[in-house]
Amino acid sequence: MLLRRHDMKALAAIEHLVGMQSQAPLSPYVGLWTRLLGFRHEDLAELLTGRSAVRIALMRSTIHLVSADDCLALRPVVQPVIDRWLRTSGAGRLAEADLREVEAAARALMEERPLTFAELAVRLGEKLGERWPDGEALARAVRAIVPLVQVPPRGVWGASSQARHVPAESWLGRPLGDGPAAGDAPGDAAGDATGDMVLRYLGAFGPASVADMRVWSGLTGLRSVVKRLDLVAYRDENGVELLDVPGAAPPEPDAEAPVRFLPEFDNLLLSHADRRRIIADEHRRRVFTVNGIIRATILVDGFVAGLWRIERAGETATLEIEPFAPLAPAVRDALADEGERLLGFAADRATSHAVRFLDGRRPAAATGT
Repeated sequence: MLLRRHDMKALAAIEHLVGMQSQAPLSPYVGLWTRLLGFRHEDLAELLTGRSAVRIALMRSTIHLVSADDCLALRPVVQPVIDRWLRTSGAGRLAEADLREVEAAARALMEERPLTFAELAVRLGEKLGERWPDGEALARAVRAIVPLVQVPPRGVWGASSQARHVPAESWLGRPLGDGPAAGDAPGDAAGDATGDMVLRYLGAFGPASVADMRVWSGLTGLRSVVKRLDLVAYRDENGVELLDVPGAAPPEPDAEAPVRFLPEFDNLLLSHADRRRIIADEHRRRVFTVNGIIRATILVDGFVAGLWRIERAGETATLEIEPFAPLAPAVRDALADEGERLLGFAADRATSHAVRFLDGRRPAAATGT
């Protein structure tokens, strides 16, 4: 979806990508803007406030923006990943506790009103403290055993809010496993749903290896899943088997890729085990930080070629582009033009915009909005 902007509704794009990484609550707005024609802030904000899309822990036990259908369908599939997180998070010491009682208490509290994890820890401590005094550990356990939606205004453009949580089933009025992505073929339901998720992943990011699927989802045991699927196999230049759905157009190595601005935590950077196909090894540390942040990047010819950020001073918003290497004049011009469009979207309330390259050369001139 990065070779050209698509004429597609935001919800359809979110489902095509099998969700969008959303640790940074507003990053999907830029991710959709860079992929879709005519995308507006309200296109996503209305999905969240209308409960057609939600933010919830899914793949790799990290927060994703997904459709309501995918929330209910995918959470059971990736639950083993979240269970693994529970065992290694420190909350695993509650393994002998009656987690059903903890779950029931937490659900009752959050159905009264949405709670932050800090508020939930206090309330659980008050309710269950005689037996399990560590309310914070109880709250961490609830994050794993209850599918929790971060409710608006969190994630709504122009709004500000702490992350407050409600059980997904209560928020959406439907049970887990209720959705077209849950799989409806005969046989083992969980296996069917996992296979469906793999097919959708390949539709968005294929061709890909089994290792790629594992890194993207956090799931293990996927080799046995792909053996049940009707897939096309390729070999890359290193002999690694790449799989894809039948009929998918093979990648065109000479396809022209326009410059693009990707937000923090963009799916493209998190969907493959071998990231050398999009970023050079020597640049990874500048993008993937030691504290888990994945920085906003620029793409040139389909490869990560630098970083970007927007700095605000008074009524002026300046897009700072930090390339990893010198850029050809035509590429600089293309980035400046696309950067002006990005500022018009991401800094629409500023009265003036500027694009500045952090490579010692003269910045682009400021313009009024």
